[in-house]
Parts: sequence; structure tokens; C-alpha cells
Amino acid sequence: MKDCTLNISLAFLIAVSLVCGCASSLQSIKRTGARLGDTSGVHADLISLPAPKEKIVAAVYRFRDQTGQYKYSDTGYSWSTAITQGATSMLIKALDDSGWFMPLERESLSNLLNERKIISTTRQQYRSEDGEQLSPLPPLLYAGITLEGGIISYETNTFTGGFGARYFGLGGSTQIRKDEVNVYLRAVSTQTGKILKSVYTTKSILSQEVDVGLYRYVKVKRLLELETGYSTNEPPNMCVLEAIEKAVLCLITEGISDGLWALNDLDDINSPVIQTYLDEKEAHYRPFEFLETERDTLNTSNIVTKNIGIGFDVSVQNYAGDYPDPKARPAMDIFLRYGVSDRFSLAFNTGYGELADKDNFNTGIACMELRGIVSFFPRNRLNLYVFAGGGSINFWAEDKQGNRFKRGKDFGGWEPTFLSGIGLEYFINKHLSANMTFDNHFTLSDQLDGIISGDIDDTFWNGKAGLIFYLF
Repeated sequence: MKDCTLNISLAFLIAVSLVCGCASSLQSIKRTGARLGDTSGVHADLISLPAPKEKIVAAVYRFRDQTGQYKYSDTGYSWSTAITQGATSMLIKALDDSGWFMPLERESLSNLLNERKIISTTRQQYRSEDGEQLSPLPPLLYAGITLEGGIISYETNTFTGGFGARYFGLGGSTQIRKDEVNVYLRAVSTQTGKILKSVYTTKSILSQEVDVGLYRYVKVKRLLELETGYSTNEPPNMCVLEAIEKAVLCLITEGISDGLWALNDLDDINSPVIQTYLDEKEAHYRPFEFLETERDTLNTSNIVTKNIGIGFDVSVQNYAGDYPDPKARPAMDIFLRYGVSDRFSLAFNTGYGELADKDNFNTGIACMELRGIVSFFPRNRLNLYVFAGGGSINFWAEDKQGNRFKRGKDFGGWEPTFLSGIGLEYFINKHLSANMTFDNHFTLSDQLDGIISGDIDDTFWNGKAGLIFYLF
């Protein structure tokens, strides 16, 4: 027995040694070498600007983080700053990449002056090979304008949301969060101190987390637990860089419009980059709205208001009544939608579907309903809304042999119904949107399943997906 135990121990030690020896040659994540840094979504427009008549000599002393914000976490705040402290370097590079500015070194001016002193002292003490005195240093270049401003705010959790579902231990969830960084940039004349132009840009920072899990007993005393998921986060540094580059682009274009600086070719005022900016400025000059998820997306308020939409949905509906084993059945409906205002619209829909349980009955059901819809994000591509309404349903129940159940005397062919629900609408373009809804129908009848039992009337719910076509 001792020999057997010793052999098992030796085998275990050998196995551990082999695993440890191989571990150094295995890498869970592939290593990559250094590469060029990523560019923001604005960089292509910035470097596509038409050429200036003359480059602007500009000085940037310091483009500071003025938020005083520390990095946020679920357990509180850490001592790390939420915003990069290298915004000056980002701004100088953006100025240089634009081709419109000749940036001067001012952030480390003391270092530059000390080095010039060393060079001047050395030139005074030593002569050239032919014995002549070395010439003095040329004067420093001075700037026509200085660029001031900074990162003035960093707002966390301006929008949070999520969705999750779990059934018999199997489910998943997703969560989203939005932060926001704001940048101000101004050009100041060095001769008069006059503020020539001031611009303001903002950039959202989005984070998303998705997880899926299974938690179930597969056998007695045998528990299976699985978890997987991922999270994506926009790098805050890249968002700050994009906001700064957008500010430089705005400053150049605004200066051209106001005659502060000139194009090399006057016809370049019609270039795509400049015209795109002017159109964007005109379209997005509007007040801030609370609960707005993305202000730089399609403005849908003028699409929905006083417009007629024609839509259709396909759905899965489930009955909740006196039988214990409901069965999901298909349904479909068409509807007309009219926008009364930005946030409120009316919809009339008619549809047909089926309700059934596993063994006892199958019911065909037709409906006509009027709904009132309240939108939370009327100016965004992705709109969350709730609705409620009422109407009438007609239904007929059959058993598995196709025989219709007899109805009570109180059944008159059509029965009133009330409904409420929640939905999501995503605008693909100005005339087409994708629609998803979940609603629950409350009937005033206990005869959907062919029997009358208990004190609670029968109900059913729908999960729908479809499209809406707007006519104007």
C-alpha cells in the first residue's frame, strides 16, 4: 500500500513538472510589437482641409485638464485622473496635422531658454577653427496668436441602461453606459489680446458589457455552471483626441467664414470638408435635451411629427389562462402611425394570430386596437417608447379534433381588450425604421381557452419585430 501511494505521488510530481516546464512556451495572449497610434474619426477630415494662403504661427502654452475629475469606479473614485494630462501634446499634433498652423514650443519654454543660454555661453567662450567669434543665436520666433482653453468637463453616467432575461437557469444580460467629455478652444491675438474665435466640442464615451450564463442541475447533486461574456469601452484618450481635433477643425472653418484667415484658392470654400461642417453646424444648432443618448445622430423629430407611417410586425404570442401549459404561437399585424408631436403619436393596428396550450385547445384571434405612444428619445436614431391603448378582439376556440367550444351567453363575437407595452425603434434612414415591442393584452373575458374557471380573466402577451415606412 505504501509503494502504491509513493508511485502515485511520484507520478503527480512528474506531471506537475511537465506542466510547469511547458507553461513558459505557452502564451494565452499573442504578443504584438509597437505600432503607429490609432487615428480618430475626425482625423481624415482634418488632414483633408484645403491649403491656407499662409500658415498661422500659433503658440500653445498649456491646454489643461480643468475638470479636476478622478477616475470613477463602481466602488468609488481612485486617485488616478479621469482625463489625460497630455492634452497639450494632442493639440499641438492636431495643429500640425491640419496644415494650417505653425505651432511653437511653449509648454517647455524654460527648458528651451536654458538650452539657448548654454549654447550662447559656449559660443562666447570658444571660437571657430579659423579664430573668429561664433555668431549669436537667431531670435526666437514669436506667435501671431495663442491658443487657450482646455478640457472643461467630464460627465460620468449621463446615460445608463440594460436588458436581461433568465429562464430555468439559462440567460444573459447587457448593460450600456455613456460618459461625456467637453472641450473649449479659443484663439487670442497676441498684439491686442482680443479673442478672435471660441469653439466648443463634445464627445461621448460609450461602454458596453454582455454576459451569458447557465446555472442548472443536470442530475441529482450535479450542478452545471457556465459563464461567458465580454465588455467594450471606448478609450477616453481617443475620445479626448477626437474632441480636440474636432475643435481645431471648427476653429479653422469658423475663421475662414469670419475672414480671420484665408484660403489659398477661394474656390476651396466649396470643398466637401468645409461644406459638411457648415451643414452639420446648421443641423445641430439646437438646445440640449436631457436623456438624449447621441446628439450627433439623425434628428428624427421632424420625421415622426405630423407624418404617417405604415408598418407591419411578425410576432410570437403566448396565452396566460386556466390551462397550465401554454404554447407559443405565431401572429402578425399591420398598422398606421401618425405623429401628433415630437413625443406623442397614435397608432391603429389590426392583426391575426393564434393562442394554444399543449394538449387542450387552439384559438384563432383577430384584433383591432388604437394605441397612444410616448417617446423618450424623439431626436435620436434609437428611440425608447411606451404605449397603452384598447380595442376589441374576436376569437374562436377549437379542441384538438377541430370542434369549436360552446361559448357562454355573455359572448357577443367581439370582446373589449386593453393593452400596454414597451418598444424600441431604430431609424435606418429618414423613411425606414426597425421596430421591436413587447406588450401584454388584458381581456374582459375568461373564455379565450374555452372554459370559465377562477376569478381572473384570460390574458396574452406578444413579442414583435417589424419595419415602419414613413411616407414623407
